[in-house]
Amino acid sequence: MGIINKIVKGVKAARMANVTNELNENRIKKLIDIHKGSDAVALMEAGVKYYQVDNDILSSRSKVGNDKYRADNKLAHGKYKDMVDEKVSYLLSKPYSLNCEDKAYLDTVTEILGEKFQYTLYRSGFESSNKGISWLHPYIDQDQKLKFSLIPAEQVIPIWHDLNHRELDAVIRYYNEEVWQGDTRKTVTSIEVWEADKVTYYLRDKNTIYMDPRMYLDNDANITNHYQLDGVDTAWGKVPFVPFKNNFYELPDIKFVKSLLDAYDKSRSDSANYVEDVSNWILAIYGYSPDKKDEFKYTIKNDHMMFFDEKEEDGADVLTPSTDIASLKEHWEQLKRDIVENGQSVNKDLDKFGSAPSGISLHFLYSSLELKTSAMAIEYNNGFNDLRYFIDSYLTLKKKHISDKPMSIQFNADMTIDETAVITNCSNSKGVVSDETILTNHPWVKNVGEELDRLKKQNEEMNPFKDKIPTVEDDD
Repeated sequence: MGIINKIVKGVKAARMANVTNELNENRIKKLIDIHKGSDAVALMEAGVKYYQVDNDILSSRSKVGNDKYRADNKLAHGKYKDMVDEKVSYLLSKPYSLNCEDKAYLDTVTEILGEKFQYTLYRSGFESSNKGISWLHPYIDQDQKLKFSLIPAEQVIPIWHDLNHRELDAVIRYYNEEVWQGDTRKTVTSIEVWEADKVTYYLRDKNTIYMDPRMYLDNDANITNHYQLDGVDTAWGKVPFVPFKNNFYELPDIKFVKSLLDAYDKSRSDSANYVEDVSNWILAIYGYSPDKKDEFKYTIKNDHMMFFDEKEEDGADVLTPSTDIASLKEHWEQLKRDIVENGQSVNKDLDKFGSAPSGISLHFLYSSLELKTSAMAIEYNNGFNDLRYFIDSYLTLKKKHISDKPMSIQFNADMTIDETAVITNCSNSKGVVSDETILTNHPWVKNVGEELDRLKKQNEEMNPFKDKIPTVEDDD
């Protein structure tokens, strides 16, 4: 029985070894190879390309081959870039607001984040829109300050703990860099495996992966903590990567409009070719025929002439071919409307609303954009809540006050509004809702807290004896 028990235990141990999620060198290499060829990375690359107006039309094969006398226009349009700029500027260009009942804690968090965090969020908006997700990496700098670095999403392989992608078991980050090996300069892949209690560094040269010797020269244990604080190696206790998602499915904006953009580019390019190849008139000359084909094409393209050698009498006719631009224009105009609708953008064609829409018309124009940015704002609030863990951990290490009160980040959308109507509504709301709520919705107020302080100071200056006036008590 003893031998049988040992065999059974050995089989169980072998099975457990096969199902463990340990990230060894071979698994890391396979995960990187899978990630590089994944649809997710392909979409990220497409989002960046189209934002830079490097559309597929520019690299498409020429239809005319070596025929230098035929038009071969490849027109790339920047409609996707406009959509992303519009969305990010709408949601993240104006300063955000933090809300928390614990004012002392709120002030501390605001101070830690600093003014540059607004720019970090703004950049994160472009990263999320073009790639579906952006990653903020909290770290402690040389001055012992908490900082946040924006990591390119295509470099990050998240190992999620749950199907909803809310908790991380680990993160693999990989990127290429040039290193010296003796007197030879070569490109290798640097790999970082971040877990809750440590980070492990590797190098990959072709198919060989090994521990990065640069990171372990003075480390016999081959274990590296996340950071040093006051000379002590410390780990966060959580994987220090925070996702800021574009939407629940982590899809980039290019996913919803790429095929329409490609069709639009093609349609406009074909129209340009048609106009260029078929001029308004061609002169047909009879009684003469050139010997060379290229010469014949040249005369059509540049001299607008066609030569024929069969006619009862020599002479010339003017040919006026019809150019069916109307149907092409109708096609690309519909594509443009489809791009706006599928991309949830603002329709700039104001035929239905006039040159200066206001009130309900403005809200209708912005309704699709508000839906898209609202979804992004919800995901960004989740990201900020995850980021708060690292802020509170840092405050605890610094022996500063933290709070269990909920905190939220509010994005102040930059929508074109009818200021007169909004200000009138704010004035009419006096006494119905709080001054803070009114100031939050007032178009001229940039910082609600500062404006409340200014109002308080203004009221004190207008009535300096308010606190010194004795109260009169009623006699019983």
